[in-house]
Amino acid sequence: MAGNTFGQLFKITTFGESHGPAIGVIIDGCPSQLPIDLEYIQSELAKRKPGQSRITTQRKESDTVQVLSGIFEGKSTGTPISLLIPNEDHRSKDYEHNKDVYRPSHADYTYDAKYGIRDHRGGGRSSARETAARVAAGAIAKLLLKAHGIEIFAHVSAVGKINAPNLEDLSIGELLALREDNIVRCADPATAKQMIECIDEIRKDGDTIGGKISCMIQNCPAGLGEPVFDKLHADLGKAMLSINAVHGFEYGSGFTGSEMKGSEHNDIFLPTAAAPKTLTNYSGGIQGGISNGMEINFTVAFKPVATIMHNQQTVNAAGEAAEIKGKGRHDPCVVPRAVVIVEAMAALVLADQLLRSKTNKLD
Repeated sequence: MAGNTFGQLFKITTFGESHGPAIGVIIDGCPSQLPIDLEYIQSELAKRKPGQSRITTQRKESDTVQVLSGIFEGKSTGTPISLLIPNEDHRSKDYEHNKDVYRPSHADYTYDAKYGIRDHRGGGRSSARETAARVAAGAIAKLLLKAHGIEIFAHVSAVGKINAPNLEDLSIGELLALREDNIVRCADPATAKQMIECIDEIRKDGDTIGGKISCMIQNCPAGLGEPVFDKLHADLGKAMLSINAVHGFEYGSGFTGSEMKGSEHNDIFLPTAAAPKTLTNYSGGIQGGISNGMEINFTVAFKPVATIMHNQQTVNAAGEAAEIKGKGRHDPCVVPRAVVIVEAMAALVLADQLLRSKTNKLD
């Protein structure tokens, strides 16, 4: 049963529950002598942690990471890296009301059906709290990618029906500064203001709203990705769809490409002195499941948070009609905190594929 492990060469296994003592991750396969910046890992966790603004859950967690193994004198040793993040502000009493009742659109019933037992306190293992472990591991994957010049950037491109314009003309440095200048993490200031106002209204009404996160990967070398089942876009899709509340993934032209003709959609190669480039990038930087050296871009769709502060009809464990209303501290919209999770999962895929590419041919 490997449902808690992701990757083949750069492999992570996460553990822990939302209301347990801690969550954590074991990273196996990180090459030795990689400089590990603990302050950088902590700064990545700060982007995901709860309680960071009025439009996120008010649960207070410092998400202070503890290194248990695998790092010595500021570098990876090549042995498994173990990271632990204590849970500091869990209120299990907030969930007593749904101990025997299934919350609509949560994992309550499905976990019961699968295991015959469930941790009702914050959803246990199904809670998005688990993603903090992924962000910690993803930060190390990012450090490995940065050593190879690969950069990843994501931002909130939509909240509900509010969509940000295309920002492809800006550098990643410019985009990062714009993104971190507002609490919704949208790199377009005017759109960010509209998004924040929308989330505020939704929150005050006790409801929730969905959104989208767009991600770009620059300076990825051509040749990453494995035929036939481990295509790069397939691995990215699985990684993104494994994130809590994700309901959709598209790369390159995505669903719009199905409306185009081949003569419109083909990415024409341009003559260059170095590696080939293409006139357009409808392929999203991936052809035949393998990176082609162009920018990789994709978008991830998140559903509205399932916990709402309204009365809803449901059933209990005995199959009897019941009513439930959300309690506790929850995000009215997940996307502001999920930006760094999307980047982390993309980094884990690329780190794994980068190491795998070293085995493809003799240089």
